[in-house]
Amino acid sequence: MRTTSVSVIRIATKGPGDVSGLMSMIGSGAIDPASILAILGKTEGNGGVNDFTREYAVAALCTALAPHLGLAPHEVEQRIAFVMSGGTEGVLSPHITVFTRQEIEHRPAGISGKRLSIGMAHTRDFLPEELGRSAQIAETAKAVKAAMDDAGITDPADVHFVQIKCPLLTSDRVEAASARGNQTATTSAYGSMAYSRGASALGVAVALGEIASDIGDGDVLRRYNWFSKVASTSAGIELMHNVVIVLGNSASSVSQFEIGHAVMSDAIDSAAVIAALNSVGLGIAPQATAGREFVNIFAKTEASPNGSVRGLRHTMLEDTDISSTRHARAAVGGLIAGLAGTSAVYVSGGAEHQGPAGGGPVAVIAKLSN
Repeated sequence: MRTTSVSVIRIATKGPGDVSGLMSMIGSGAIDPASILAILGKTEGNGGVNDFTREYAVAALCTALAPHLGLAPHEVEQRIAFVMSGGTEGVLSPHITVFTRQEIEHRPAGISGKRLSIGMAHTRDFLPEELGRSAQIAETAKAVKAAMDDAGITDPADVHFVQIKCPLLTSDRVEAASARGNQTATTSAYGSMAYSRGASALGVAVALGEIASDIGDGDVLRRYNWFSKVASTSAGIELMHNVVIVLGNSASSVSQFEIGHAVMSDAIDSAAVIAALNSVGLGIAPQATAGREFVNIFAKTEASPNGSVRGLRHTMLEDTDISSTRHARAAVGGLIAGLAGTSAVYVSGGAEHQGPAGGGPVAVIAKLSN
């Protein structure tokens, strides 16, 4: 098994098209563009079907990185996994997190145990009528296993976060399926985001053995007792396949970073956030923790589908002015930012089958002094 070194750098952005921070780090030699494997970002759009800040951010990054990689801009997206999550409501601050990976010959002295590793895989393109259904679940499960192999992770218990970018339906895509005599899971573009996110999350759960593989089309968005504790899925208009990024700890990695996770049971579960911080040796507002440096938190959230949080009614699902996902991102983003001591955290809305209903997984990456 090859030995790899993974690094993680969080960079603030001034807008969805701002690549100046990344270019500055490349120019200084702090980041080797050839080693970039994935970039996860938070953009200040609405997080909905028409959130074009996600596509704009990816296009800007591809255009900026192309000359450094000797590729055309459209080829960059085939080499690097880009996952842009729209919506920085409340105190959430737009930023990108850059993951690099390099192969090395020898394990440096002083580094032992399992360290952060990352792997990537893609599914095939889906037909519109396959979104939110068993085909998407099965293909996602295969891609998760491929990404684990790419990361050098053999034990599912060492997987702490699986980030997926998945497609959604548009009116054109729905019409194309209908022209072939097929029906889509829904005719609503916005509703299709939930179906695609949910099916993708169930694919993660199948791959990691969290649930059995005998899932039918009718289980998506219905069997909420089936979920993954580490899946984070985000739907976008800019693709028709799933991009899968597996983050975990591996004995084959000599990274200076570690990752851990916990699962929020609801939107105010501060104990789970603290447990996630503690899992990598950090505490509350941990920037000054000896020997450990906070890097970022990655979390999923949603408005509880039963309309209440710990027995008290919430109105997120009944607000016709503001989407419930925007409410949830703002609420959970504020909670996590307070505990992490920074507002540049990755909080994504829409947690169907990603943690228990109304909750969601939360993962933390820390940098070690050696």
